[in-house]
Amino acid sequence: MTVTYTARVANARFCGFSKLLLAWKGSIYKVLYKEFLAFFAMYTAISITYRFFLYDDQKRYFEKLAIYCNHYASLIPMSFVLGFYVTLVVNRWWSQYTSIPLPDRLMCVLSGGLQGSDERGRMLRRTMMRYASLSALLILRSVSTAVFKRFPTMDHVVEAGFMSREERKKFESLHSPYNKFWIPCIWFTNLAAVARCEGRIKDDHTLTLLLEELNGFRGKCSMLFHYDMISVPLVYTQVVTLAVYSFFLVCLIGRQFLDPNQGYPGHDLDLYVPIFTLLQFFFYAGWLKVAEQLINPFGEDDDDFETNWLIDRNFQVSMMAVDDMYGDLPMMERDRYWNDSNPRPPYTAATLFVLRKPSFQGSTFDMAIPKEEMHFQPLEDIAENMEESGSYHPNMALFNRLLNTVPSPTGLMGGALRRTSAQLQRLRHSPSIDQCTSDDDDDDESVKIGKGGSLPSGLGQDTQSTVCSVRDEKGLRTPLLEVQFNANNERRRHSVVNEKKEMSEVEEKSDKELYIREEREEVESTVGEIQAPASWLPPPPKSSRETSTRSASAVPFTSRHRSAFMFHPAADSSLEHCSSQPAINQNRAVPTIPKPPLGGNKKSFLTVPSYNEPQRFRSVSMGSELTGS
Repeated sequence: MTVTYTARVANARFCGFSKLLLAWKGSIYKVLYKEFLAFFAMYTAISITYRFFLYDDQKRYFEKLAIYCNHYASLIPMSFVLGFYVTLVVNRWWSQYTSIPLPDRLMCVLSGGLQGSDERGRMLRRTMMRYASLSALLILRSVSTAVFKRFPTMDHVVEAGFMSREERKKFESLHSPYNKFWIPCIWFTNLAAVARCEGRIKDDHTLTLLLEELNGFRGKCSMLFHYDMISVPLVYTQVVTLAVYSFFLVCLIGRQFLDPNQGYPGHDLDLYVPIFTLLQFFFYAGWLKVAEQLINPFGEDDDDFETNWLIDRNFQVSMMAVDDMYGDLPMMERDRYWNDSNPRPPYTAATLFVLRKPSFQGSTFDMAIPKEEMHFQPLEDIAENMEESGSYHPNMALFNRLLNTVPSPTGLMGGALRRTSAQLQRLRHSPSIDQCTSDDDDDDESVKIGKGGSLPSGLGQDTQSTVCSVRDEKGLRTPLLEVQFNANNERRRHSVVNEKKEMSEVEEKSDKELYIREEREEVESTVGEIQAPASWLPPPPKSSRETSTRSASAVPFTSRHRSAFMFHPAADSSLEHCSSQPAINQNRAVPTIPKPPLGGNKKSFLTVPSYNEPQRFRSVSMGSELTGS
């Protein structure tokens, strides 16, 4: 019988485990005392030989050998090897116990699913449950020595009532070189199919549930068989055993007490009995014995599983559940707390102290919060505070700027403005100032703004054109000072739905206006550096379309997007709108770029075509480098 001491350690007391040290059945003393006595006897024999039977020169040689063995004995990793091995064995031991097939779930489903109180129904239930118990008996008989001793042959199984003679003939007629514990499970499924055909199992769902429980029962039987077939690898067991035995064989010589007169370090005392060496043997060898007992719990050790008791219990309980208790229901009546809204079972005098303890309400039940922090705050104030904190935070402003880079009309204009700024930055840092031309609709004139040279490669090879609306009254020298965000015109075109939306729009506009001003200042500084003297620039060309161009450029560009760039009404000539999408008039031919003058110098041209259509924008095209032939 398995040694159980759970009730003796239910409450932790002073020296609560000390009483367990005196137990003999299932104890380490019972398992290890023979090995312990053998080790102590060998140690004593070597010690007596060293002290009384060796000559002086032989003693000196033995002393050197003892010091050598004691020095290198620590190289054997005892704790490491034994720790992993015992952990593996204990986990395997508990897994084998959970794999023992128990019929409790199966008998409940069978009792409720297979209907019929007549003799036929009773026979079906008892026979099916007996087949399940027979399958468990056959597998336990294959893995447990205790069960095999109880049922050594199939005749004993038939005589015990688990199998009839006809069933034995059928069982033995099915020839298979493998273990045939699964055959009763197949008989179970066949009977379940018969009961379904007879209508004793009402629906397919009940049949499916019954077969699922049977498969779980059979799966545990199969796991026991595999645990018996697949042991812990033999090499692991050999390594652990050799490590323990070799360590203590070395200790028989290395832990000897040597002559103190020789002055060896660590050998100042002669105690005759190696107390700590014996304790070390007791712990390490006892650890190995623990693994030895648990590696196969289906034997006949004190702590092995009580398989015969499990067979008796499972068979008796399963038969009672499907036969005697079928349809057996006690009379229903009102319980004693029928009219009590707060039922509380009584307590004895030994457990009365439980009533004095307050019931647990939660870990935060007694938490104290100041009264000024308990008032609810209006959601409008919370939203306003969150928006204010997000608008003034520099990271939030930067995040809002990054959001403006999405593909939208205003986002495209902002991207074009940034590209123009980057191109002007490259012009400022280039070693020479380029020549560019301004191309109008009526005539093409080359305007020299610097000395000979070429545009930077990044500017000359930019295939994207920017759409700009430029007035012709003051030429190209006007910096980007008039570009600003027209908030008043934007608010006139878009009505505010509610107060919260208006506040968020104003805050976003302020961030974008700040960003535009920074970009405008940067572009202004770069344009100011590269602008040529006024004497170098020819007067702006006058054409018949000056009036129409001026009127077209005076009309502000409006967008439904709240961050669109608006024209300043007082500006004479400015870069008022930029977009990465070129404005192309489908009804007009694209103006041609004039050929560069002959001279061999590289020149680049800035073409500004103008169109005589209202609210149409000029295209500032950064052309590639041209080489005169």
